[in-house]
Amino acid sequence: MKKILVGMLAVFVLALLAYRATAGSNDMQREEQDRAAIDKLMWSYTRALDTANADAYAATYTPDGQFGSGTTAVKGHDALKKMIADFRQRNADAEAKGEKRPAMYHMEMNSYLEFIDKDHARLEGYWQTVFGSQGPNVPVRVAAAGREVNEIVRVNGQWLIQSRDVAPKD
Repeated sequence: MKKILVGMLAVFVLALLAYRATAGSNDMQREEQDRAAIDKLMWSYTRALDTANADAYAATYTPDGQFGSGTTAVKGHDALKKMIADFRQRNADAEAKGEKRPAMYHMEMNSYLEFIDKDHARLEGYWQTVFGSQGPNVPVRVAAAGREVNEIVRVNGQWLIQSRDVAPKD
């Protein structure tokens, strides 16, 4: 009887260890997929911003998503679309006056992604806005740089920006 109990205990322990190993592997696979999805989200965000695509820009945010913080925050899809549409219009007005605007590029660097839980993540890093060269002897111009904190959430299986603060107080 004692041998049977020891054998049953051994089988139980092995089954438990196998289960834990599989669960840990599944968590790692999910996290890798989530990291790739968030990386794609931030690429889509940056590309929409640089091309002044208001619909694509707003689509990277949750419906109540927010850019900025405090009283100057822009919140919700309609307001986010308007922010980008206004930017696009300013560029068009300048070009109509004969002003040639250089291409604008936003870059994110030294990012650190932390998962809060399976549906919430925080992406921190540094950003830089650069205006492209306007000729062979004209260097690019760094227009701005700073630090960012992004709250990213999974909504209906898709990662979206809930808030993006490009001037955090800390």
